[in-house]
Amino acid sequence: MAHTIVITGANRGIGLEFTRQYTRAGWRVYAGCRQPERALELNQLAEASDGRLSVHPLDVTRIEHIQALAAVLGDTPVDLLLNNAGSYGPDGVRFGHNTDEAAWIETLRCNAIGPMKMMEALVENVAASELKLIASLSSKMASMDDNGSGGAYIYRSTKAALNAIMKSAAIDLAPRGITAVVLHPGWVRTDMGGPHGEIDAETSARKLRALLTRLTPADAGRFFDVDGSIIPW
Repeated sequence: MAHTIVITGANRGIGLEFTRQYTRAGWRVYAGCRQPERALELNQLAEASDGRLSVHPLDVTRIEHIQALAAVLGDTPVDLLLNNAGSYGPDGVRFGHNTDEAAWIETLRCNAIGPMKMMEALVENVAASELKLIASLSSKMASMDDNGSGGAYIYRSTKAALNAIMKSAAIDLAPRGITAVVLHPGWVRTDMGGPHGEIDAETSARKLRALLTRLTPADAGRFFDVDGSIIPW
């Protein structure tokens, strides 16, 4: 039987590339994005997928979207919940620049609270699956140890919040056989990462897919770089 994945933020960048690769690998893919009617490339993949890929409206900051997707899934086992959707927030946020509190809260809802609500909504689906994996895309910029340049207060802090959530979830879900991890995709050449990134989306997704196949329960709660090394919190 084919494995099943739920991917958030699947309409562009690395989310779109994950969707493409998992669909080609024969997985049943539930791809979520905020505006499916505008996701041209994603819809083209779905049309050519022989029913393996379906596209669903999913803004992870809207609980009604999460609940609607959970209703579509019903009791379907989900081998991998991939929390990919994320937001950088306002550019160039540095100390003393009158930080936008509303933007900070909205970015927190997308980067940290949204993945938590996705896990809460689909934990039974994951627990009923064969692989029992949850992976959330974070960033080295969330690492306290790796921060040598300062700035980026909104992005760093909201991804650090995601890391804390995933670490706790890994502990709490381990007794159910679920392995939850955090992934850094590298500095990827995408709309968010910009044109000067060190790695393209195809390579990043391919390496992270390979990493996910090697995971064991002992890896729960770890923060992995795209090359498979461990990133300090």
